[in-house]
Amino acid sequence: MDQGAENVSRETAPISNPKVVGIRRLKEPMPTPISTRIFTVANQKGGVGKTTTAVNIAAALSMGGLRVLVVDLDPQGNASTALGVEHRVSMGVYEVLMGTAPVQDVVQKCAGFPVLDCIPSNTSLAQAEINLVSIAAREQRLKDAITELQNGATKYDYIFIDCPPSLGLLTVNALAAATELLIPIQCEYYALEGLSQLLETYKVVKQRLNPELNLSTIVLTMFDSRTRLSNDVAANIRSHFPRELIDVPIPRAV
Repeated sequence: MDQGAENVSRETAPISNPKVVGIRRLKEPMPTPISTRIFTVANQKGGVGKTTTAVNIAAALSMGGLRVLVVDLDPQGNASTALGVEHRVSMGVYEVLMGTAPVQDVVQKCAGFPVLDCIPSNTSLAQAEINLVSIAAREQRLKDAITELQNGATKYDYIFIDCPPSLGLLTVNALAAATELLIPIQCEYYALEGLSQLLETYKVVKQRLNPELNLSTIVLTMFDSRTRLSNDVAANIRSHFPRELIDVPIPRAV
């Protein structure tokens, strides 16, 4: 992993400037998964690095030659902004959830990444929690859209769904549509309390809506090795989730 990160830093332009002209690629291509891996990136606590984690992993996989889709399910639209995708006035995931636009029509290409696509958020998505309540099979709307997209001409190797900081219908849609759950955990005091609430929702969705969903990945973010608190949180997560934890914490940085 360290070598891959070094290759990314040496061979690519900064992801923080997504509209830089030029194609970003790694020297070595990444292996293609046997089937599409669909990750929901979720944590109901805000500011833990969900969007940053989703867009950077997606961009890195795309630079490795894999076809990747990011679904921006957060009304704030930060993933769309990070990927340089217009989302303020264009149709996006809200229209797909409401059934007013085909999913193929809202997919946008990300500049500088030939095989990275995005389904953007827009301001209307803030109304989705209310408007979905009266719709039949409301928890399956995103899953149906992704299935329709995968049955079309484009087959993605990885799909990342960036969730809002809540456990409402949008996050439930994301969990129902995914095969894997990725949880970024900030190394601070309330992290474990929020994790227990998310795991309860995960268990309910797995039991009632999506038996194929698995908690596969936990990432520690904003880690400060100088503090006892960060080290205690990391040790606690490591003891409870030794298989799921990627034990390379992301350090706190400006």
